[in-house]
Amino acid sequence: MTQSDNTPRCMLALDLGTTTGWALRGHDGLITTGTASFKSGRYDGGGMRYLRFTNWLTELDRLSGPISAIWFEEVRRHAGTDAAHVYGGLMATLTAWCELRSVPYQGVPVGTIKRHATGKGNAPKEAMIAAARARGFSPVDDNEADAIALLVWAIETNGGVA
Repeated sequence: MTQSDNTPRCMLALDLGTTTGWALRGHDGLITTGTASFKSGRYDGGGMRYLRFTNWLTELDRLSGPISAIWFEEVRRHAGTDAAHVYGGLMATLTAWCELRSVPYQGVPVGTIKRHATGKGNAPKEAMIAAARARGFSPVDDNEADAIALLVWAIETNGGVA
């Protein structure tokens, strides 16, 4: 199925983490947002969070897609080692998922997203939530607010992906 140039593409923005924020613009132009938890269970093996993430992406693509492009928040500094490991595993899973399906993806620096949303590249979490609310969204936390800001950035700047 081909799309005309004026039909919105299905675009996904992700704030990767144990609680992943997401924002999706569907083919109808409507934006849906939320968070998804990829916390490991007590009896889970080390790879279960990544299998759940893969299944979640596949289901999102099946229900709302096909997803034509994905943007993710590119984090260069983490508060702790565990957070860095989770982020790296989710990013590896995401990029492999995209490569297998020929879905273009792009990491966007945190400062770029914050600057576009608030005017400050080092804006605090509260400012990101306020910026999302000012655009008419109701994020439950900063993860969802960051994903919303990233999707808005991608839509307004074309995100550098054709």
